[in-house]
Amino acid sequence: MTRLDDTYDLAALDSALADTPFAGNIRYFPSIPSTNVLAMHEAGEGVPEGMVYLADEQTAGRGRGAHGWHSARGDGLYVSVLLRPRVAPADILWLSLAAGLAVRDAVQQVTSLEADIRWPNDLLLGRKKFCGILTELNAEVTRVRHAVVGIGINVHQESFPGELGLIACSLRSETGRAWARQELLVALLQSLYREAQALSAETNGAALSILSRLEDASTWIRGRHVHVDEGAGYSGVTAGLDSRGFLRVRTALGLETVHSGGVRDQ
Repeated sequence: MTRLDDTYDLAALDSALADTPFAGNIRYFPSIPSTNVLAMHEAGEGVPEGMVYLADEQTAGRGRGAHGWHSARGDGLYVSVLLRPRVAPADILWLSLAAGLAVRDAVQQVTSLEADIRWPNDLLLGRKKFCGILTELNAEVTRVRHAVVGIGINVHQESFPGELGLIACSLRSETGRAWARQELLVALLQSLYREAQALSAETNGAALSILSRLEDASTWIRGRHVHVDEGAGYSGVTAGLDSRGFLRVRTALGLETVHSGGVRDQ
């Protein structure tokens, strides 16, 4: 397979995103420890909503919990977006879920692939993960000061080191062809902007829309036999989302709500 010359054209990105707050606010780094760490730091210093932190490589990429994210130079799309959504802190999970739908929509637009969403924010092709999302926030009791949505998408990798090869894939490894990260980034930011606008404008209606679309986009929301790595761990069958977007799992002892644990096939 030939390698695509896949550098970013920032002027073209600004032009393509002219109708969004991201135009003129994209900061590009050849290499950086973590786009999310920098975005959260600068958000606290008052940089405007819509700042985008884009990297060719992350040397300390982060996933949910204590997990890292393999962020090899030039192989993936590594981006963090600063938002100031007008939602209550208790509703912020909907933003992370909406980001998953935005990624799925962008990937489908560009590649025609239909990804599966594993609650809350992993995207898979078949049984292998190609995208992870990490949403972090700073909030008061009644309002979110800022939220950073970090997204890592495996694009060009042909293989993965060690045990990652058993659980990870890329757009290239699944299709046998190269895809332009710039085209994927434009589609992603446009979709994420639409999702964030809808959440800020009408949280209840937007949440119902997200729930409905997740039911269609994910095989993990209902009827999936899973193991949950939360507390001592437990197993059961997924039974939909509650009113805040948390996953419910029906176990032998009753209905459990997953708040932060990882969800895996049973």
